[in-house]
Amino acid sequence: MRGLFFVLVTCTAGASAFRLQQLKTTENCPDRTVFFKHYYELHGEPVVLKCPSPRYKHLDFSALTPNVTWYKNGSNPMIPGRDEDLRIWAKGDALWFLPVMLEDSGVYICTKRNSSYCAEVSIHLTVVEKTAAQEIAYPQVLFTFTSGKIVCPDLWDFTPNRTSLELKWYKDALPLEDDNERFVILKGSASLIMTSVLPTDAGYYTCKMSFPFEGVAYEITRTIQLETVEQEKRTTPIIVYPAQKTISAALGSKMTLPCKVFVGLSSHFQTDVEWLANDTRVDVVYKQSRVTEGERQEIVENGENFIEVPLIFDSVEEVDFYTDFTCLAENRYGYQVLPTRVKQEAVGLSWYIAMIPVALACVIVGGIYMRKYWKRRADKGYIIPKV
Repeated sequence: MRGLFFVLVTCTAGASAFRLQQLKTTENCPDRTVFFKHYYELHGEPVVLKCPSPRYKHLDFSALTPNVTWYKNGSNPMIPGRDEDLRIWAKGDALWFLPVMLEDSGVYICTKRNSSYCAEVSIHLTVVEKTAAQEIAYPQVLFTFTSGKIVCPDLWDFTPNRTSLELKWYKDALPLEDDNERFVILKGSASLIMTSVLPTDAGYYTCKMSFPFEGVAYEITRTIQLETVEQEKRTTPIIVYPAQKTISAALGSKMTLPCKVFVGLSSHFQTDVEWLANDTRVDVVYKQSRVTEGERQEIVENGENFIEVPLIFDSVEEVDFYTDFTCLAENRYGYQVLPTRVKQEAVGLSWYIAMIPVALACVIVGGIYMRKYWKRRADKGYIIPKV
């Protein structure tokens, strides 16, 4: 297929979803993390939550045996298996809702354990009414005057045969017919092909699929918000902060060093931003987590997109002054690298000036005290005894 196209689907968001954030440990599991991706689902539809298996610090989730248990946050009972509940049940590393209801919104905890280790992962789920489908739409972008495709995301848990998909497509609630020359519906595929993308093609697209399960037919709906962009509007990321290549810090102080990246009209999901220490991931160099990469922030200012990722020092130590820190921003159009050094904060002359009055006061008080002390000793040495 000729032309350039780009699609922002859930798997793209999932690339950053494996950025896990260490939480306070519990008595049950020594490692507790939060899944970065937030699930938004429609009321009355089937939903599958998967217990993720990324590598995080020293822990390799995939190395654990498939002994997985599920809990809903705030409740002690374990979520039962298929034989005990017909609507919500756990099977392996998946939690099924057939269907999901509004009251199912909350935090779900999957626990993976083997004979030597235990890990908990918290997953956020928000269920909304079907009338709010556009509010949780999947963002996707296509460039104008090229061919491109839209992808219906998050379907593979409901179809064991990935070539047997039967989808119905809608544009702004109107069905797209098979004989439409501008749109090609690929049979057995999750893609909708556009022969030539026009600016007017922007809008909301809906894909629907039937999911039969034990005699009940469920409907799966995905809404996609398509944005059309001129090709020349593609943006290479630009690091706007830190503006200088050296940052001063006092020994033993806490410090947060943000890396702020301008991505223009590009979507946040298109760009990865991370910190490196000596050209290596920060969590590898600082295994004790004294220096960590903070949570990614996606910012919109005056219609322009920015990404900010902080580098957090719990306490600045001397070894940090000899470490090369680098902020790396990268997307499909290019990348930018900004090396930064942390240097020890110099003691300024103003500090000495400020200490002069204090030093003089100490000298005067000390002099007075010493004079009185020696005077008392002298008086004691010349007392005339009474006869």
